[in-house]
Amino acid sequence: MSLRNAYFLIFIILLVDQVTKIYIKTNFVLGEEVNVFSWFKILFIENEGMAWGTEIPGAYGKLFLTLFRLVAVSAIGYWLWDSVQKNSSTYLIVAIALILAGAFGNIIDSVFYGVIFDNSHNHLATLFSDKPYGKVFHGKVVDMLYFPIIDGKFPQWFPIWGGNDFKFFNAIFNIADMAISTGVGILIVFNKKAFHKN
Repeated sequence: MSLRNAYFLIFIILLVDQVTKIYIKTNFVLGEEVNVFSWFKILFIENEGMAWGTEIPGAYGKLFLTLFRLVAVSAIGYWLWDSVQKNSSTYLIVAIALILAGAFGNIIDSVFYGVIFDNSHNHLATLFSDKPYGKVFHGKVVDMLYFPIIDGKFPQWFPIWGGNDFKFFNAIFNIADMAISTGVGILIVFNKKAFHKN
């Protein structure tokens, strides 16, 4: 796969990711939910940290996370370029491109959303607001895809969690997260093909 095709794939993923995030941010109030199917919902949340909402504590935690993401994206970008130069397998190049696109998509939120949007609490956010909710490097990542395929309770007899609520799958994510997960999945499932030496 050529570098040009890899860049095109990255561009398409970034475009879809950012269009969906901007649409959700400007058309949904934080916490608003729309049922598409019983097992698929659009639920607007904002993630201040890493995957699964994990945050780095402290005044500089968010800044550190964003800077780390920028360094990671630079390294992944070099990995993509080097893999193309070495004529690596299409599996590997596609996987790296997906991971790079996803990481870059969430970086855009982290770096810029704090200064181009106002908050989404109890009203629709405004793009290019005069009163942004944050500052550069302190934006929140927009998540909206929610697939509570199973939503119920553990039986009372079930050890430890008996009677507690149970949801599968309870993560809320975005297109960028899907790209990263798909890229990692390709590397795991097609490991031998991805790292095959020509």
